Amino acid sequence: MLLAQKLAGFSKGDADILRKAMGKKDRKTLDKMKGKFIEGATSKGHPAKVLEKVWTDWEAFAQYAFNKSHSTCYAYVAYQTAYLKAHYPAEYMAAVLNHAGAIEKLTFYMEECKRMGIKVLGPSINESMKGFAVNESGDLRFGLGGLKGVGEAAIENMVAERKKEGRYEDPFDFIKRVNSKAVNKRTLESLVHAGAFDEFPELHRAQYFCIPEGETQTGLEKMTKFAAVVQAQAVNSTNTLFGDLPAVLDIKPPHIPNCAQWSLTEQLDKEKEVTGIYLSGHPLDHYKFEIRNYGITSIQEFNEIKESQTLASSGKSYKILALVSVANHRISRQGNKFGSFVLEDYTGKTEIVLFGDDYVRYNQYLQQGQAIFITGAFKQRFAKSEYEFRMASVALAENVKRQLTKQLQLEMDVRNIQKDTVDFLADNIRKYPGNSSLRVIISEPKNNLKANLVTLDSGFEMNTDLILFLENKPEIDVQVTAV
Repeated sequence: MLLAQKLAGFSKGDADILRKAMGKKDRKTLDKMKGKFIEGATSKGHPAKVLEKVWTDWEAFAQYAFNKSHSTCYAYVAYQTAYLKAHYPAEYMAAVLNHAGAIEKLTFYMEECKRMGIKVLGPSINESMKGFAVNESGDLRFGLGGLKGVGEAAIENMVAERKKEGRYEDPFDFIKRVNSKAVNKRTLESLVHAGAFDEFPELHRAQYFCIPEGETQTGLEKMTKFAAVVQAQAVNSTNTLFGDLPAVLDIKPPHIPNCAQWSLTEQLDKEKEVTGIYLSGHPLDHYKFEIRNYGITSIQEFNEIKESQTLASSGKSYKILALVSVANHRISRQGNKFGSFVLEDYTGKTEIVLFGDDYVRYNQYLQQGQAIFITGAFKQRFAKSEYEFRMASVALAENVKRQLTKQLQLEMDVRNIQKDTVDFLADNIRKYPGNSSLRVIISEPKNNLKANLVTLDSGFEMNTDLILFLENKPEIDVQVTAV
């Protein structure tokens, strides 16, 4: 602002307009101000060539500019937070997670915790506070305030009772001690869905909701009825001569029959319903090998490419392995079918829309909860400068390893070769015949020798048994050549 006044005779008002235009990237106003700057500075005897250089520098500065006081404040906060992250990592990340806001940021910061070696554990009625907090082991616990259906009154009652009378010994101890008005049926259901009772091995999640044959109540309903009886007896005993009457009566907890446990998919769906994220795993956990070894582009990277809209992205083929988290199948006013879908992986989410033949061709794969594999490229829209992603193929994620493996290469040190490895590979190839080839490279580092063993007469089909075996053999270097 001072330079504009000194060089070109700008008034304080004009100098402030220039500042605002720079801050808001207002190109139209900047272009107008340039003429005024050049004219005013030339009249003061400054050479036009130098003035053009000054203005060019100012334009570059305006792309991302801070005044010194602003920069100093940012630097100071950066130093403080870096210190806290280095010396108090768990406490720092707990604070960051408590102020994350959006679910996408929450997921991102939880991944950062994993990278830092900090465990982020699901909610627990014996350890969780309202927000994320560090437990005695130095791990992070998911906060009870992040669960749908669990209000502040319920959280205050659960935490206060725990602090006053100690840890809850089992689900029955919990349910008879908390205030049933504050911790109602919906709250209990959310706690179970989120895994807050998982530390008690006597019951698994499905047992709380199972209605055994010949009965009419779920396990959770039996428990709440038991709690009501215990609490009613406790109130009635205060009006008797026998203050320890409830202990004498010793009301026994109800028997909760066993039943089949929920599948991982069902368990994760219920977790996401009450927390907004997956806690005990991710539906794509089954496909970590494929994501690492088949040239998969992450959603985060895909979104960056999509937003950049550069010519470099045009024509290049991309592979995406993701979960369909939202699927909306619709009909337009003209009666044409189309769909909008949200795909997500460990790194983020993206939305795609399908019309016409593309929708007819691929819609059966795009169902909520389905893990899919997509190939496609960015192509320029008709008569426009923007690019859009066009699908070339869609398949179920479970078919990737079988259909795309051209060759599997395994390299291992001769000193690490064990009989169980040789026997497993031989048996697996016989058990799963197919068109993929196997190359085994045995290295001897001392003399820099290598032996290559390649299947010639018959191939194999990449399979889950082999993947699980290799995942437990870190001494074997794995490379996949994909089709």
